[in-house]
Amino acid sequence: MELTVVMPCLNEAETVETCVRKAIACMREHGIDGEVVIADNGSTDGSQQLARDAGARVVHIDEKGYGNALLGGIRAARGKYVIMGDADDSYDFTGLMPFVEELRAGAELVMGNRFRGGIAPGAMPPLHRYLGNPVLSFIGRLFFPSAIGDFHCGLRGFRRDSILRLGLQTGGMEFASEMVVKATLQGLDVREVPTTLSPDGRSRPPHLRSWRDGWRHLRFLLLYSPRWLFFIPGLVLMTLGLVAGAALTFGPVYIGKLAFDVDTLVGASAMVVIGFQAVLFALFTKVYAAEEGFLPEDRRIRKLVDIVTLEKGLLAGGLLAVAGLCGLVASLAHWGGRDFGELIPAESLRLVVPSATAFVMSFQTIFASLFISILGIRRSRETPADIAASAAEEAAEAVTLTPADA
Repeated sequence: MELTVVMPCLNEAETVETCVRKAIACMREHGIDGEVVIADNGSTDGSQQLARDAGARVVHIDEKGYGNALLGGIRAARGKYVIMGDADDSYDFTGLMPFVEELRAGAELVMGNRFRGGIAPGAMPPLHRYLGNPVLSFIGRLFFPSAIGDFHCGLRGFRRDSILRLGLQTGGMEFASEMVVKATLQGLDVREVPTTLSPDGRSRPPHLRSWRDGWRHLRFLLLYSPRWLFFIPGLVLMTLGLVAGAALTFGPVYIGKLAFDVDTLVGASAMVVIGFQAVLFALFTKVYAAEEGFLPEDRRIRKLVDIVTLEKGLLAGGLLAVAGLCGLVASLAHWGGRDFGELIPAESLRLVVPSATAFVMSFQTIFASLFISILGIRRSRETPADIAASAAEEAAEAVTLTPADA
């Protein structure tokens, strides 16, 4: 079978029959060997029977959520290609051929773009049209090497085997983002075609909740991009702290009537420590995600981990500790020069703050080196060949058993 059209369904009695008939008519018109699968997520309004009467196959998905329903439908699909779309009659299931043609031409994921194809008046709330979708799609393109203009279009086609290999896991609306992000990171052939969006045919409110589901999409994009979540903010913060700290170590800095002194130096120290910790978290996340298969392995991170060994990390941390201790000894000498009496903060803090910062960063570096070494421990994983060999060995042993042994 060439094509399966999968529609998630939760109480879509008003529109599901129309959507199924449109999809079947499109496949018949173009001679496509295909089917329609309704991934029902617990409808109580008779949607299941209406879909069957229209010619669809209904599969029941117990786990609630948009992503769970779609993933269950994709697994149940019999077609080489899958086109997914909502069962609310907002997408044009008579216009599936652009998706099919791109899939036949070798694409592995074909996204619809509603902004290029046309959005009918009233089909998309202004909040989604002018803020939510454009902003989240921009963030997706910024965080990941993707040229997709509409990250959240619900009408999209793909090779079933390619998408199942991605190991998609999210059960909610963020499933739409996860598919695009993982397909991009894994190097799949992702393309885009124009599609239209019409007002849905339901009399009830949609399942989508603007702020809740928008946050879930944004959260997913952030969690899958340690570079933007940790590394870039941390690097910026650490750089600003180092520049400010270096300038203030030798005396106050005046900008017009503004005077920046040791109070600002303490703040700069905090920026350095927090920024350094964020950069380390980016490294932790990258290593862990690659080891567990959540993200593809980053060659630059792997090379860095191979170069910066545990011993080198411990050495760097030790040198920072020595520098910090030297600074603290110098501050004690400065105190001793005043007979261990009252100090002038503007003088003493210029020694104490950089020294304490170096001392704190030394322990951060040492602990980070140990933790990365733990994350980098290679675990033996059973491969398909190992499983097959084990099964063959067990079968051979079973055959050689005598009746008495049995």
